Amino acid sequence: MRRLIFWMLLLAGAGFWSRPGVAEDGYQLWLRYVRIGDETLRQRYLEQLRALHLEATSPTLEIVQEELRRGLQGLLGTSMPLVDRVEEGVLLVGTPASCPTIAALGLEAELQALGDEGFMIRTMTVEGHRATVLAAAKDVGVLYGAFHLLRLLQTHRPIDSLNVREAPRVRLRVLNHWDNLDRTVERGYAGFSLWDWFKLPDYIDPRYRDYARANASLGINGTVLTNVNADARVLLPEFLEKVAALADIFRPYGIRVYLTARFSAPIEIGGLDTADPLDPDVRAWWRDKVAEIYRYIPDFGGFLVKANSEGQPGPQDYGRTHADGANMLAEALAPYGGVVMWRAFVYAPEAEDRVKQAYDEFVPLDGQFRENVLIQVKNGPLDFQPREPFHPLFGAMPRTPLMMEFQITKEYLGFSTHLAYLGTLWEEVLQADTYARGESSTVARVIDGSLFGRELTGMAGVANIGTDRNWCGSIFDQANWYAFGRLAWNPDLRADSIAEEWIRMTFTNDPRFVAPVKQMMLESREAVVNYMTPLGLAHLMGPGHHYGPAPWFDQAPRPDWNNTYYHRADTLGIGFDRTATGSNAVAQYFSPLREIFGSLERCPEKYLLWFHHVPWDYRMRSGRTLWEELVDHYYRGVETVRRWQPLWESLRAFVDPERFEQIATLLRIQEKEAVWWRDACVLYFQTFSRRPIPAGYEQPAHTLDYYIELQRKLQRFPMPGHWVGR
Repeated sequence: MRRLIFWMLLLAGAGFWSRPGVAEDGYQLWLRYVRIGDETLRQRYLEQLRALHLEATSPTLEIVQEELRRGLQGLLGTSMPLVDRVEEGVLLVGTPASCPTIAALGLEAELQALGDEGFMIRTMTVEGHRATVLAAAKDVGVLYGAFHLLRLLQTHRPIDSLNVREAPRVRLRVLNHWDNLDRTVERGYAGFSLWDWFKLPDYIDPRYRDYARANASLGINGTVLTNVNADARVLLPEFLEKVAALADIFRPYGIRVYLTARFSAPIEIGGLDTADPLDPDVRAWWRDKVAEIYRYIPDFGGFLVKANSEGQPGPQDYGRTHADGANMLAEALAPYGGVVMWRAFVYAPEAEDRVKQAYDEFVPLDGQFRENVLIQVKNGPLDFQPREPFHPLFGAMPRTPLMMEFQITKEYLGFSTHLAYLGTLWEEVLQADTYARGESSTVARVIDGSLFGRELTGMAGVANIGTDRNWCGSIFDQANWYAFGRLAWNPDLRADSIAEEWIRMTFTNDPRFVAPVKQMMLESREAVVNYMTPLGLAHLMGPGHHYGPAPWFDQAPRPDWNNTYYHRADTLGIGFDRTATGSNAVAQYFSPLREIFGSLERCPEKYLLWFHHVPWDYRMRSGRTLWEELVDHYYRGVETVRRWQPLWESLRAFVDPERFEQIATLLRIQEKEAVWWRDACVLYFQTFSRRPIPAGYEQPAHTLDYYIELQRKLQRFPMPGHWVGR
């Protein structure tokens, strides 16, 4: 009897811990599959989905079967029987090649039109029975469709009359891991690298499959395993067999692996005395190396390259162009279907204006790159700042595929402790109009290839993933991984709808929770901009580690590593003059943007100090002076963060204790650091404006000297992600 009671309590406990409202650690991300609490809705779903008919004829379809059974059982609270025939309410899943019943439906032409990764989900009558058909031309499309169907259930969408046709708008949807071979992560704030090179290839950490599953749920189809500040050793056989083991895990999930290629590898591991891309021996070495890689990894994706930037070697070391370097690698990869993603992040210490250099170097090379080369361009012309105008290269190279590079890890937006939902930032960039071919020539249309008729397209995200149990360092940072994947699939999705999806899947569908949390997320990036870099300011962070404010920093060995280089505050005003009377960076944009950005009166105020050096007493559209407006933005950012804490406290009943307390703690940290940013920046800029903080604003708790000394002390200690390069 005692043993029976023990097992009854154990089973009851297992049920208890699977219910919402009980502590979780965030490991499950947005794939929690918690039983639907709305009984009416659950019964409606059960009427539509009574059984599963899926012939698992490949590793990918086996994953589909496992995911659907796992998801449907979790959400519907009952196991989903597998049947070998069509019956009422069946979920019919597969491809024409894997399932004769689907082949008989006559959908093949429609599925082919959706491409290898597209899928359809349709409510149909099949053999006289009502069925839900999930079909695709290829197995990976079925996998994406399965996750889409589960997302509909997770977010409580109707499924009784489905007619879904989806295909990715972008071909390469890739995570860039800035992971080093010693497992440190450059600009990583979520623990060490997932890739345990010491145990590979023999030990396969279960997290590798969970990582692949999470990416597949978003349609991410590529991962660059290594840092852009590359280590040539990863191209050695002893590492390639480890990379091959990861590729084997990822392949059934539709994910290809890529590596970063160090341009000087022929010297460092090849025994040559040059890496000149036009040298025949160098070209032969790369051809042989690429052939070797494909012997280990038959579906290897290709190389990501950072060259002639921040001390990295590149073709310019030999008087060659970026096209010379990229084409050498592309030539070696072309026979195998591999690509080169060549980063446009370049700048030199002698440049007149750092933000102009990439445009100046790459636009003259338009049309000179091989067809399997993409130029990977950061969203803005500087470096992943809280706000920048979109990069002028977008639209300026019509004969070259440009690949978007977003930064998911929050190097400049509060690491993993500040709530900053980046979906709004990325939407702002993607929906910006370049005017390259007139109105509606959006950045999204450049990226998806529709503006210039390009087939090779891509979007990359610098990953925020590490060994932390919650993957990203904080629960809300998971939303940025999620948002990147959704926007890479469709760059025209909206940040608010993506945020709502993530909230419903990660927490609850209860509108009393969804609405306020979505509002927090949607205003969070603007709050960070306000308390860090308002009105077009940029690059005010601590040197090296990029933690905390240091607008006064001017001790770097080159001008463009100094923060004073960017804000140029003096007693007359503040801001970088990029108009025709200054660096003329505005000329890199198409009309009418160059005229709008170049006009003090017409320039959007969010970019004002990016393009103009503005007098302190300049009258803003609010009626306030520039100084008063600047102060107001800094204080407004802090007040936004302060509002979140009581709001989050009011939502305690909707969240399990562990995740609730973690988020509550991080919101307190964010308020503390927002005040630090606000007070340090306002006090520093006040030394130039020579004007008081307007009445009604709380006075800083410390002096400017206190904040300068605080930042100086921070330089003595290693910080997370403390690396000079990026």
